[in-house]
Amino acid sequence: MTAERQIPRVLSIAGSDSGGGAGIQADLKAFAASGVHGMTAVTAITAQNTVGVDLVEAVSPAMIIAQIKAVSDDIGVDAVKIGMLGDRSTIEAVDAGLNLLGEVPIVLDPVMVSESGATLLAPEARETLVELILPRASVATPNIPEAKVIAGLDEAEGGAGAADDPGQTVLARAIVGLGLNAVVVTGGHSDGYVDLFFDGEQEVAITGEVHPGRSAHGSGCTHSSALAAGLALGLEPLEAARKARDLASLAVAGSLDQIGAGPGPVNALGL
Repeated sequence: MTAERQIPRVLSIAGSDSGGGAGIQADLKAFAASGVHGMTAVTAITAQNTVGVDLVEAVSPAMIIAQIKAVSDDIGVDAVKIGMLGDRSTIEAVDAGLNLLGEVPIVLDPVMVSESGATLLAPEARETLVELILPRASVATPNIPEAKVIAGLDEAEGGAGAADDPGQTVLARAIVGLGLNAVVVTGGHSDGYVDLFFDGEQEVAITGEVHPGRSAHGSGCTHSSALAAGLALGLEPLEAARKARDLASLAVAGSLDQIGAGPGPVNALGL
């Protein structure tokens, strides 16, 4: 009798998007598309749709820790994706919850602003994120504006060009210099849509199909979740980042622009 195959288990610690486009809803779709079992610890509930975010309500720190513990105690966790954290108390709760998981790969998507422009991480909490969560991450996946905040670089120093521009290189090196193992500075805000991977030794530009006319709502969540899934499946960070870019590009190509009056959700499942 052959042993039953163990499906990798990936935990998303992130906020809920009631419109189904980003947050844990996008994460679960990306996990399914990547062939892993997805679980969640919800950090915040948002009332949002394709047009904007109407209200955000934080989940209590005790409840965040309880969700992580419940999943860990019974199911187990092979990798973690961290998304929206919101405020300092939430970050501290997640930091405590991660202590329950042991040594597992962690992908940090430092969500700061929604696609519609709503603030999703309190400015006063950014330093706490860098101090407590960033050093625990195996890979961080900031976009260029988020990378500038994390690195403490202004517009002139950080730049905003493609991967062959000093902008993303400077940002990636500055972030790894904060004690991180690896970073992917995603290129959605650059001219070339090129992601830059850097792990302290390798600096690799990751390219893929570009679909500038399609909605990208949820693409960052999809990318980071697929990367976490890749790590859970045993891939090295660079290969996981390449596969994550492929899935994110595919999801944008099939984005459901007919849903809602604003930018529709990306489509990781090929609906």
